[in-house]
Amino acid sequence: MKLIIQIPCLNEQDQLPTALAALPRQVAGFDRVEWLIVDDGSSDDTVATARTHGVDHVVRFAQNRGLAAAFQAGLDAALKLGADVIVNTDADNQYDASAIPALVAPIVAGDADIVIGDRDVRSVEEFSLIKKQLQVLGSWVVRKASNTGVTDTTSGFRAYSREAALGLTVVSPYTYTIESIIQAGRSRTAIANVPVGTNPKMRDSRLFGSTWGYIRRNIGTITRVFAAYEPVRFFGAVAALLAVASFIGFLPFTLDWLLNGDRSGHVQSVVVASILAVAALQVFLVAILADMMRNQRVVSQRIFERVRRLELQTGVAPSTLEGSPRAADAADGPTLDDERPATLAEALGQHEQGSTALQHGDRTLL
Repeated sequence: MKLIIQIPCLNEQDQLPTALAALPRQVAGFDRVEWLIVDDGSSDDTVATARTHGVDHVVRFAQNRGLAAAFQAGLDAALKLGADVIVNTDADNQYDASAIPALVAPIVAGDADIVIGDRDVRSVEEFSLIKKQLQVLGSWVVRKASNTGVTDTTSGFRAYSREAALGLTVVSPYTYTIESIIQAGRSRTAIANVPVGTNPKMRDSRLFGSTWGYIRRNIGTITRVFAAYEPVRFFGAVAALLAVASFIGFLPFTLDWLLNGDRSGHVQSVVVASILAVAALQVFLVAILADMMRNQRVVSQRIFERVRRLELQTGVAPSTLEGSPRAADAADGPTLDDERPATLAEALGQHEQGSTALQHGDRTLL
C-alpha cells in the first residue's frame, strides 16, 4: 500500500523545512510513504525548498487559486500517483506529524474512510478565547448540518481512503474543511476522529485577516453548503418563517373583521402580510427548484467520480503535476513519460485504436 502526505503551500519557504523534517518516511501498514506539495502560485522559493528537502512530487499552479483548489488538486494528483491513503497537513507545522500513524490507522483497519485530527481547540494556547468559542460553536453547527460526530471540523489534519478521495468534490474557493465534512456526512461516508497535538505557531493564519472575517466566511460557507445539500429543509424553513409572519400580519385585520365587522382598517398590515405571503410562496418554489438541482448535482458528482475512475484506469497524467505531459505542454518543458496519455479523450482514443487493431488481428487469424 502507498501513503501520500500532501501539503498545500503558498509562500512557505521559511516554514516548509520544519514541517517536512517532522514527516515520517515509514508508517505501519504501508510499503511506501511519499510526500507531495501543492504550490498555490508561490512567489518565493517554496518549490526549490521542497525539492531540497526531499519532496517526491510537486503540483504547481501558475497563479494563486485558493486553499480549496490546492487541496483538491493534491487529492487528484495523489490518486493518479497510486495513493491508497492520502494525508493532508499544513505547511506551517501546526499539526504534530507524529500523529500520522494514528491518523491512518482507522482507514488501514477498515473502520473509516475519512479520519479528522481533533486538536481539542479548547486547549490550544495560541487560540484566543473568542476563537475557541467560535470553533466549538462552528463545529456544533457543522455536526448538525452533516449528521456526523466530527469534533474539530476546521482541522486540516486529516486522512482519506482512496474511495473517499474519489468521491470528494470541493467547489468552495475559500476552504475545503467544512464543505468536505458536510458532503461526506450526506453521502454516509464513515468518518472517525483521532486526538492530535499541535506545535507552537510559526506564522499568522492567511485564511482570514480578522476574527470577524473568519466568522463571516465560515457562516457563509456553512449556509451555502447546507442550502446546497439540504435545500428543502433550508428554503422550507425560510418559507415557513415568512408564512408565519404573513399570518401574524393578517391577524389584526381578520380579528377586527370577524369580531366587529370592520374591513376598512389595518391597511398597512394587510399590505405587508400580502407581500410576505407572496415571498413565502416564491421561496417555497425556490425550495422545489433547488431540490431538483440537488438531484442533478448528485448525478453530476457520480459522473465526475466515474470519470476519475476512468482516468485512473487509463493512466491519465495529473494535469498540474510537474513533469507530467499536460503540465509540460503548458510550460514547454520536458515530460516524464511521453507515451502516457495526457487527457481522458486521448486515453480512450488509444483504447479504441487498440480494440480496433485487436479485432483486425482476429479477422486476419481467421
